[in-house]
Amino acid sequence: MPKLSVRGLYKSYPNGNGGVTRVLDDISFDVHDAEFLSIVGPSGCGKTTLLKIIAGLMEPDSGEVYIDGTRAKMGHSKVGYIFQQESLFPWRTVRQNIEFGLEVKGVSPQERRRLSGEIISLIRMEGLEDNLPHEVSGGQARKTEMARSLITSPDLLVSDEGLSNLDAQTRNYLQEEFLRIWKETGSTILFVSHNVDEAVFMSDRILVMSNIPAKMIGEFAVDLPRPRERASTGCLEYRAKILEMLRIEQEKALARQGG
Repeated sequence: MPKLSVRGLYKSYPNGNGGVTRVLDDISFDVHDAEFLSIVGPSGCGKTTLLKIIAGLMEPDSGEVYIDGTRAKMGHSKVGYIFQQESLFPWRTVRQNIEFGLEVKGVSPQERRRLSGEIISLIRMEGLEDNLPHEVSGGQARKTEMARSLITSPDLLVSDEGLSNLDAQTRNYLQEEFLRIWKETGSTILFVSHNVDEAVFMSDRILVMSNIPAKMIGEFAVDLPRPRERASTGCLEYRAKILEMLRIEQEKALARQGG
């Protein structure tokens, strides 16, 4: 049984002209237990909308999401969500940010501290527990957000450009940290990225989305050993194939606009 199953998702938004614009058009796919699956696609193609539906933050027009075989309804808390923009509370310490979801669930202070201690050790931020977000680096802030999601939903994480807005060196470091934490926890990861190199370096499998109305137009099983070399022939070959698919999709979109 897949960890996550998405079946026949449709979603439209009002377009301001009295009509609607379809964003998601019959999206279906599975994510297997402990798999690292990435989704890439053109900017504005509906990737964030898709993740919000999966995480129970938005209702689709039609279609279903199943987690461990059970239909996930609006408002569920079965998914840890790592947002594109930094979302830490600036007045709360690293530990307090990590524990926030447990507080909402009514977990006792003693249990919160035990669990947060384990997660802080996992992300290798011992000694920074009492720092405020502005007192840690951008990479450490991202790891804090990852920990906050892991502590409440360790089995299934979705990341919406979770490593964006970072310099190249920090981003590469966090890619490796993300993979280390994924392996140590056995989590299932659904990772959205605009960065094809990043997707190839990190993923077991990559799905490619079209422009809106978005469909899944490609799937690549990344059959390369780990750890991977970013500039290896294998990585570059996958990169070239995916970029070519995206280039063709962009040309189709421009042709439709011109027509």
